[in-house]
Amino acid sequence: MSTEPTLHRDVAAQNATDRGAGGAVEAGSPPAGRAKPERHTPGTRTITGGVLLLIGVALAAANMRPAVTSLAAILGEVRGSLGVGTTWASVITSMPTLCFGVAGVAAPLLARRWGVHRAVAVALGVLTAAMLFRVVDGPWTVLAGTLLTCGAIALCNVLIPVVVKESFPDRVGTATALYTTAMAGGGALGSTFTPMLLSGTGSWRLALATWSVVALAALIVWTTATRGIGNHDAYAPKSAAPSRVLRSPLAWTVTAYFALQSLVAYVVMGWLPEVFKGAGMEAGQAGLLLGLLLLVGVPMNMVLPPLVARSRSQSGWAVGFAVFSTTGVLGLIVAPTAAPVVWALLVGVGLSAFPLALVFLSLRTANAADTAQLSAMAQGIGYIVATAGPFLFGSLHVVTGAWTASLLLVLGVVVVQGCIGVVAGRPRTI
Repeated sequence: MSTEPTLHRDVAAQNATDRGAGGAVEAGSPPAGRAKPERHTPGTRTITGGVLLLIGVALAAANMRPAVTSLAAILGEVRGSLGVGTTWASVITSMPTLCFGVAGVAAPLLARRWGVHRAVAVALGVLTAAMLFRVVDGPWTVLAGTLLTCGAIALCNVLIPVVVKESFPDRVGTATALYTTAMAGGGALGSTFTPMLLSGTGSWRLALATWSVVALAALIVWTTATRGIGNHDAYAPKSAAPSRVLRSPLAWTVTAYFALQSLVAYVVMGWLPEVFKGAGMEAGQAGLLLGLLLLVGVPMNMVLPPLVARSRSQSGWAVGFAVFSTTGVLGLIVAPTAAPVVWALLVGVGLSAFPLALVFLSLRTANAADTAQLSAMAQGIGYIVATAGPFLFGSLHVVTGAWTASLLLVLGVVVVQGCIGVVAGRPRTI
């Protein structure tokens, strides 16, 4: 499920810098012969960019999935209350990937105008308000509020990695682990506890609105932590000029892999609880299964990237993840209630194709400029292509009245994803 690619690129760049400096670099010390950047002088960025800002980063990351997974966990109840059909649900589950693709263009523009820290604060403010707004009225208000919610998340998705790189240049690995763990954990909490909130409050509106409290907490901590930190233009992402990357078959292969794994991930996050409920499960159990599936991503995102990067070829990893996903989806098709925990775990492991896609962005480029361009290309095009997945998944259910055809679509995408991953995994660069 972003500019996690940017974050991974920054990790790789930092590791390369450390190796070029002759090994490990002491925290807070610049490489030999290089002046210490002004932003790390005592009393400025070193203090402000410390524990409080790290907490702000974690809280912001924890808000990047609950707005999506909380709605998915009780989507059937929301539809029933509003009197809307599966087509409406297909549209609303397609919004995250559409917003992520558009954010690749909008976020740098806003960052240059306001500065990254202020842009993130505005996004968190919009997120808090939008999560409340989307529950106050009927179907169109829910759609509009969800669009604003996903747009705010998308901006944070793009800009927070920039803050991580700038504020914690000697602790990028630690900040990265915290960021990805909080993001995966937030998604799992959203799907797990929203059905419980629905049961406890008796209102899907209150259940969804509760998550605005987490967004408000992130906004308060973020504005406090970044107070006094200048919004310098250097913190804004710079747009790369068009280059040969767009004409590279390998770049398009990596982009296709990124698009397909994103498509599968957001189909799963948006629709899996409905698939389980269609098989006869209660909303609470279906939400727990999605939460379990997403929790698998916490350790996988922390452990896999360095292991994958050390492999000479990543083709085997791509095939392995495709096999896990294929087995899990087949289980959902043939006997969804026979071993639902197993199917969820298998699909969860298969979704670790996401960190593999991030590694591709670094390993398939020879320099930072190409990496930046490939990252922008994969995110912008990939997420927009992935938007079709949740919509088609729901539309097939409308046409057929069952989930089998929809799951077969996902199965076909996973097979193609694995084949493309074999090509993208071969050791070479653009």
